[in-house]
Amino acid sequence: MVSMIMHGCNGRMGQMIADIVSTDPDIEIVAGVDINTEQRSTFGVVDSIDKVSEKADVVVDFGHASAVDKVIDWCVEKNIPLVECTTGLSDETIAKLNDASKKTAMFKSANMSLGINIIQKVLSEVSSKLVDAGFDVEIVEKHHRTKLDAPSGTALALADSVNDSLASRKDYVFDRSGRRMVRPDTEIGISAVRGGTIVGDHDVIFAGRDEVVTFSHVAYSRAVFAKGAVEAAKYVSGKGPGMYSMSDVLG
Repeated sequence: MVSMIMHGCNGRMGQMIADIVSTDPDIEIVAGVDINTEQRSTFGVVDSIDKVSEKADVVVDFGHASAVDKVIDWCVEKNIPLVECTTGLSDETIAKLNDASKKTAMFKSANMSLGINIIQKVLSEVSSKLVDAGFDVEIVEKHHRTKLDAPSGTALALADSVNDSLASRKDYVFDRSGRRMVRPDTEIGISAVRGGTIVGDHDVIFAGRDEVVTFSHVAYSRAVFAKGAVEAAKYVSGKGPGMYSMSDVLG
């Protein structure tokens, strides 16, 4: 059985992951970390990862971006794989994560949903064919009104999946309000919608002459991200140094 430390255990996602793990016979949470140290029924909670004394096979982090550097350092020191799910990371922290992967297994995906990652695989296969046929690419993402970053990391990852398959990369355009011109062929437009309690909607639109092809993903519950994180934890446990992602889980 895989032993896991849940960093950010009392947050919304941490609680959801704990509930999923409680019904999974192949993994267990042995310790939790959260600034709110309210105890869970099956494991103890401390307010800092350096206070964890339990042995574990993997750490899953759904905490605050400001704490990620400390989590990375601790995992490298203990040689414990890390599944990093926190969003809004700085370029410096991402670089630190990549550097840490040379010493310890690190797992990072822009979106932990299996469905999103399958769409990314499909985009890498079909985008060049559609773009070569003259289709324009636009991405629209929608999230709840309290999401702080825009566009979403998932929207950027989807754009990268398109761009990486093209012979000539396109520019990302986030705002067209200051210009009056025909849409150039050299761009991918990315738009962000914020409102209500939308969990996460992403549309990748290929608009051609007289036809439109759209790849859509709708998350109706954050449980899709929690389930993906649990699968990632089981996958990366026991792995050697390297940077892993959901594409590795999918095979």
